[in-house]
Amino acid sequence: MNYLAHLFLAKNTAESQIGNLLGDFVKGHLEQYETIYSNEIITGIKTHRQVDFFTDTHPIYLRSKNRISKSHRRLAGIIIDICYDHFLANHWNLFSDENLDVFVQKIYVLLKKNQEILPERLKKILPKIISENWLSSYKKISGINLTFVRLSRRLNRENNLASATNELLKNYAEIKSDFLIFFPEVINYVQTLHK
Repeated sequence: MNYLAHLFLAKNTAESQIGNLLGDFVKGHLEQYETIYSNEIITGIKTHRQVDFFTDTHPIYLRSKNRISKSHRRLAGIIIDICYDHFLANHWNLFSDENLDVFVQKIYVLLKKNQEILPERLKKILPKIISENWLSSYKKISGINLTFVRLSRRLNRENNLASATNELLKNYAEIKSDFLIFFPEVINYVQTLHK
């Protein structure tokens, strides 16, 4: 799962949404963050990690990863996470009554308002996330392509992630079908965590 999915799966509270996003930026044991973040933010980070584990071990997600060709297979998890955000953005109304753009703008306002508690890495890219409207841009193939290009630059090792849009285009119907079966299952899983 990528940024949009984790934000969607959070409870509809500011702290839960921040925590679910921070899961990509906060590493290691969570005890070290207890003096920095509230219990609800820590719970959001835990939820993010549990969702990642659920996703990474789910047969449908694994099937999606196997659709990626050998030349990109090493990065298949990253590719599918971003592809799934593309399909979430395009089928948002199946899962939410709130308009995608309204949801995204609320997230941007929330992140700007809470900048002081964000990890440095997120703080640094936040102006770009907002000005380039990353979360809504997942809807378009051009937005997905830009995401892969940006990520390819951020990875330390040599990679061919910048050309990964071809994997989405080659397997579009199949990955979309996988996503539409998988996503209701991850929603149900998160609902059990929230109980």
